[in-house]
Amino acid sequence: MKKFKVLEIKESVFEDNNQQAELLRQELKKNKTFLLNLMSSPGSGKTCTVLRTIEVLGKEMSIGVLEADIDSDVDAHAVYKAGAKVIQLHTGGMCHLDADMTKQGLEGLGIGDIDCGILENVGNLVCPAEFDTGASKNAMILSVPEGDDKPLKYPLMFSKVDILLINKIDTLDYFDFDLEAVKERAKKLNSNIEVIPISAKTGEGIDEWSNWLRAEVKNWKEV
Repeated sequence: MKKFKVLEIKESVFEDNNQQAELLRQELKKNKTFLLNLMSSPGSGKTCTVLRTIEVLGKEMSIGVLEADIDSDVDAHAVYKAGAKVIQLHTGGMCHLDADMTKQGLEGLGIGDIDCGILENVGNLVCPAEFDTGASKNAMILSVPEGDDKPLKYPLMFSKVDILLINKIDTLDYFDFDLEAVKERAKKLNSNIEVIPISAKTGEGIDEWSNWLRAEVKNWKEV
């Protein structure tokens, strides 16, 4: 006979977070605010992609950005200079955001007049994929220098996202990166995933990406 209680911590934490995430999604839906959860490893070009997105869509919709970092506000300053509403989230050493953290960030940002919120999650291909933030859609960036084997190494991330942006395609000539192999591997994990090659530096593919995001924001508001 056991003389102690066993708690399945991870399972209970996830269950509670999933409930909070669904409530947050309902709130965002009621407010007609679209929220994109943008994930990637450090250095993939998340902030640069966000800045390009603001440049293309910022004049036709109100964009707010939640910048999540363990301890930094460099990216928030860059987004502020680009003209978007922004709030910096410090996770205190945690390598992900959950629904409660996201809700706190949105409350701090103020979502009453925001059409599209972009949550730039902590740079990590493991933890962020495990936690539902309450976002309308999930996106990730894989940069060419990281290699084409990442769907094999981090399958959960690729299976969770709605769209994959393959960034830094302007460097394809300098790296052993098989673009078609990545697409094939991602599709095996997630048959519904959208894949768009981009270069946040040169602007290649940004129009296609912006069109996708524009359509998703519109659908979120109408349905």
